[in-house]
Amino acid sequence: MRWLRRRGRCLAALTTVVLALPLSDTASQAATAPPPAAPSALVPQPVSHLPLGGGGFTLTPRTRIVVLSQKPAEVGIGTYLATVLAPATGHTLPVVTASRAQRQAVVLDPDGPEKLGAEGYTLSSDKDGVVVRAHGAEGLFRGVQTLRQLLPAAVESPTRQPGPWTVSPVRISDAPRYAYRGVMLDVARRFYPVSQVKRYIDQAAAYKINTLHLHLTDDQGWRIAIDAIPELTTVGASTQSGFTHGSGWYYSAADYKEIVAYAQSRFMTVVPELDGPGHTRAALASVPGLNCDDKAKPPYSGFDVGISLYCLEDERHTTNTTRFLRTVITAVAKLTPGPYVHLGGDETPQATPSEYAAYVEAATSTTTARQKTVMGWHQLGQAAIPAGSLMQYWGQEGDRESIDTADETETIGFVRSGVAQGATFVMSPSDHAYLDMKYDASTPYGLSWSGYVPVRKSYEWDPAKATAKPDGTGSIVPAGRIAGVEAALWADRAYEDSNALPTPTTRWPEPHVYAEYMSFPRLPAIAEVGWTPQSARDWEDFRRRLARQGPRWTAAGIGYHPAPGIPWPDLAKALEGAHSIETGGKSPAASRPAGLPPLLPTRVSGTTANRPCMTRSKPCVIRRP
Repeated sequence: MRWLRRRGRCLAALTTVVLALPLSDTASQAATAPPPAAPSALVPQPVSHLPLGGGGFTLTPRTRIVVLSQKPAEVGIGTYLATVLAPATGHTLPVVTASRAQRQAVVLDPDGPEKLGAEGYTLSSDKDGVVVRAHGAEGLFRGVQTLRQLLPAAVESPTRQPGPWTVSPVRISDAPRYAYRGVMLDVARRFYPVSQVKRYIDQAAAYKINTLHLHLTDDQGWRIAIDAIPELTTVGASTQSGFTHGSGWYYSAADYKEIVAYAQSRFMTVVPELDGPGHTRAALASVPGLNCDDKAKPPYSGFDVGISLYCLEDERHTTNTTRFLRTVITAVAKLTPGPYVHLGGDETPQATPSEYAAYVEAATSTTTARQKTVMGWHQLGQAAIPAGSLMQYWGQEGDRESIDTADETETIGFVRSGVAQGATFVMSPSDHAYLDMKYDASTPYGLSWSGYVPVRKSYEWDPAKATAKPDGTGSIVPAGRIAGVEAALWADRAYEDSNALPTPTTRWPEPHVYAEYMSFPRLPAIAEVGWTPQSARDWEDFRRRLARQGPRWTAAGIGYHPAPGIPWPDLAKALEGAHSIETGGKSPAASRPAGLPPLLPTRVSGTTANRPCMTRSKPCVIRRP
């Protein structure tokens, strides 16, 4: 293979060169070469993808992974690749460093042109070897995820498989559309053990997701230890939605650091969320002075929304809340190397404007003082926020329909205010990007207050038009202010038969079972929304490529949903898994101490699970962001 190392050329020019480049061994045989192979089923779809004729490169026990660098981070990509390939192939591929490329090897070259950017890469494969070229370690890592998909699906198996392990012959040039491509785990309502968070990190990183947003605090639980306030975990972490009197349902500083480090090893940034001034019952149960009567609330394991608020009614309690926020934000910021601290800000219809403003001022000033960028839900726009804050938009069709009418929703007003204050935006429209929405009426978990969200709906939307009218015009957020996209996996109803409230006989899946079923295949769809240019996306093409991911998930043991409308090539297994919480393996009824009645969670707002609730001004669908 003819190996090139060039600098200072733009991505478009580089693409032209790479895609036109012949193999020196086969150029003379072009007239008799077999026709190009069918396109590989890659997700996300690369910017440029040219299948080639001829044979691909087959990994053998003698294959080496050659890294053209001595830097630990770049050599580490080679070690990661060898580790990923070893279980299924049975090959312990040696990782070596060298100054030049070699034939009959997998070559990782981090010295690609600067204009590839941090995450761009090129990939060349033929019978003589594979070259992944990037401008640094992160781009190499993204390219390695593509390389995995060029191998047979069985390569994802944790046990040895027969092979052969042949990489499809291709030329690829690729880079992301958006810099921020995230997924959120609601670990507050349903606690995910560290091992299951790591499992999810690996699954998301395989589709080039680069941000993990952890919803660490809510009414049902406080999940991060704060040394100065131990009650936040001894009391505030004792409940989950549907579970009481637990222990260990939180991340110690060491646990959180372990998650952060693991995410960093997959080039994923962790965003911690400390929600407020609502969604704070766990804090109110732990710190009496955060309540207006100075009495701690009972820990909460129910399913209501809009039940809590930090006390900001008077100067003394505002001072208490400000001191509390400084303590917890400072502690979490110190543990978090990433640039963001998410301050929540959603669903506080009971807060007055002055109370809400007091929370935002206290939380944002502490965050910026710790050299972190403020992030929050789009409701933060109703108060004064620092320029450059990152707002997360979770509006839906009704909000888009109201644009430029006399009945614009509060959501649209908050977004307008955020834009005026210099905010940028992550797009998470609930009717496209909320993974807790049911696929259809048969989905055993989740809710449907934002409508059913089948795979096609997760895929067919444009972040640039997420705050535009239904016809695509009049976008409130300028294209240049869109940082990216995020899929959100809430755990409001992470149990079977979720249209009704649970009973003592309700089956609760392990967190990872719920996460995989609700995320796959929709998370890869949203990953492509964030990565691939809008002009290169097509539903019919995507559904065919997505179908060929199914065997990979089966091989990897991912319990995905075999959604209708996707031509899955194999028969997916029915939903299975351990239907109990990991900590203690107890069901909701069994987790109650002796002498207490069976747990019957509070009825949601006195009505059905999908009921619209009230804002300060008018009825609206205002479930979890």
